[in-house]
Amino acid sequence: MAQIQIQHLTFAYPTGSENIFEDVSLQIDTNWKLGLIGRNGRGKTTLLRLLQNRYEYTGMIQSPVLFDYFPYPVADKQKQTREIVQEINPEVEEWQVDRELSFLDVNPEVLDRPFETLSNGEQTKVLLATLFLKEGHFLLIDEPTNHLDLNGRQLVAQYLKRKRGFILVSHDRSFLDGCIDHVLAINKASMDIQSGNYSSWLQNFEQRQSGELARHTQLKKEIASMQKSARQRADWSKKTEAQKFGNGSVDRGFIGHKSAKMMKRAKAIEKRRADAIEQKAGLLQDLETIDDLKLFPLHDISGDLVELDEVEIFYDGHPVSRPVSFRIQDKERIVFNGVNGSGKSSLLKLICGSSLGGADLEYQGTLYKPARLRISYVCQDPSFLKGDLKTYARDQEIDESLFKAILRKMGFERAQFEKQMEDFSAGQKKKVLIAGSLCQKAHLYIWDEPLNYIDLDSRRQIEELIQRFEPTMILVEHDAAFQQAVATQIVKIESAKTVRETDRIEKQAK
Repeated sequence: MAQIQIQHLTFAYPTGSENIFEDVSLQIDTNWKLGLIGRNGRGKTTLLRLLQNRYEYTGMIQSPVLFDYFPYPVADKQKQTREIVQEINPEVEEWQVDRELSFLDVNPEVLDRPFETLSNGEQTKVLLATLFLKEGHFLLIDEPTNHLDLNGRQLVAQYLKRKRGFILVSHDRSFLDGCIDHVLAINKASMDIQSGNYSSWLQNFEQRQSGELARHTQLKKEIASMQKSARQRADWSKKTEAQKFGNGSVDRGFIGHKSAKMMKRAKAIEKRRADAIEQKAGLLQDLETIDDLKLFPLHDISGDLVELDEVEIFYDGHPVSRPVSFRIQDKERIVFNGVNGSGKSSLLKLICGSSLGGADLEYQGTLYKPARLRISYVCQDPSFLKGDLKTYARDQEIDESLFKAILRKMGFERAQFEKQMEDFSAGQKKKVLIAGSLCQKAHLYIWDEPLNYIDLDSRRQIEELIQRFEPTMILVEHDAAFQQAVATQIVKIESAKTVRETDRIEKQAK
């Protein structure tokens, strides 16, 4: 079996003060379906770029395969999709592309459309299919689920399960469990590879941490006992030695021998204590502490906080979604479900209004919300973030100390506070938006795909936060496990375009 060899890899960014990787050695089988996991900022994307030889490093990386990276940069999205497929993979045949697209439930007709007219989900599927058809190439897949709805995630997971030879970065637990057979974890102080899916890795990791914690506690007790014993024996030795110089007749040889024996035992205890301290130091280096987050929801409005009755949003005179009706009251949490392009984000922006970074949208139907309703909004795309955290906290009118304390609990190192946000990873930027929202007292929290780029530990933190404080929320989120954990109601958003297309097909059939 061919293997990718990584030996003594050490890497730090030129502007960084610490190594991202230090003396890392790994072997990766080219047939593995490998999930790459770790908290935001640990270097997952950096490792993929090192495999592509995009950075200088010390050590050695040897590979029998060529690497391709997803998301693949398409230079000219105005070109026909078929032309882009041929540029990426000149040797591919049309029947092969049609076959792969059928596995992904994509109509081959998309090949005859400009790439920019495809939905984000369709673009993702076309690029994955094209890249997997390149012979002798190994695919590095970085966060493919960020532009996929729930159904799209399930289809892509099933598709990846059919494939061999890729590294996948994803923070969607259900998605990982559905398609990988090995896990590479970037921990706090180490990296480890295990066979199995994410759930089996997590179970093993927690069992190991539990065992190390028990051993750590036992060693602390043993060290304290040995310290006390060593002090007692040292005191006894000194007292015995002092008897040699007391008044009257004494057997100084016997007393000296006894004193030396006690001192020898004290030294032996000290050595055992040092060994125990060394063992203890080797434990819990990878312990992930998931601190509780706090939220300050307001609960002083009774009745409906928001009510939509037959609301349709329009762009350029055309409806985006089918009419939507729902109401939300205190402590309820609604999750919108729908395909990409069905208008979920537009509905969130309509409810927020222009004062909160939403939009003044053209719509029909009835939208009600109390005049004193306070909304905290997290937008989908954090790429606009620039500048330092201090300025961001001031501009958002939130407490800087609380804001940074929340970021610390979400895995930020203190050194990160000195950096500019444009240098943050996508996951760290998303955490900035969420931490800012958590600092705000609001009646309603509206979050648009909050878990995009967010690591698995932080997802669990956010779940536990919502379950504990019961804020009123409207969310768009495609993580199935998260939906199940927090939603009190699922509202289906149906695309007007899909309905029009269905009507057209039915009329043709008649």
